Amino acid sequence: MSPAALRERASPPASFPAAHDAPDMQTLLHRPLPAPAAWTGNALGTVVQALPGDAFLVEAEAGGERWHCPRAASCLLQPSVGDTVLVAGPRRDQAYLIAVIVQADPAQARLAVKGVLTLQAGTRLELAAPELDLQARKAQVEIGEMDYRGGEVRITTLIARFVGRTCETVLDRLSVLTRSSFRLTEEVEQVRAGQIDYQAEETLRLHAKNTLVSSKGLVKVDAEQIHMG
Repeated sequence: MSPAALRERASPPASFPAAHDAPDMQTLLHRPLPAPAAWTGNALGTVVQALPGDAFLVEAEAGGERWHCPRAASCLLQPSVGDTVLVAGPRRDQAYLIAVIVQADPAQARLAVKGVLTLQAGTRLELAAPELDLQARKAQVEIGEMDYRGGEVRITTLIARFVGRTCETVLDRLSVLTRSSFRLTEEVEQVRAGQIDYQAEETLRLHAKNTLVSSKGLVKVDAEQIHMG
């Protein structure tokens, strides 16, 4: 065999690099991780935790990076865990949650603000829902004219006060149950009825400067004792 053939058989195959060419494992372990993608100013993420101070922990959809994001004033819809949100800001460490894109539970939505919330419409404001719940510690309503139509009204209150100039009520039936009743009329009180029935368990008293009792048919006074004068 020629010397050239011997040298060719002794040399390692091209597919197996020499030992001194193999990469150092320690060098690979200490190699820095790839830098995150450049910040474009906004990104989509998922809310993973609600934080104190109206802030949220948002995890990026791509890469798993997490941001501490205060809720922007323009985001009136209260975010919840699992919602897909839009995060925007000048830097990664100064990002704000500006909008809820997809709700994890679309059946519930809450508008939340830190201060006063005012809804203003130029011509008409409409609220429509099968059920309406209002909860407030104190309410003040100023309406120039109100027209209410409904099937039934139930009011439960400790104290009710009505102050007005004129009250007109048209009813088929009026029932009032009370333990004590007091009514004061400064001028004229008139009652027009088909039949009037007054009944008192103890005493019935009618007193006036002048009293007139008249009847077209019959006047009957019946008692065990009758005192005149």
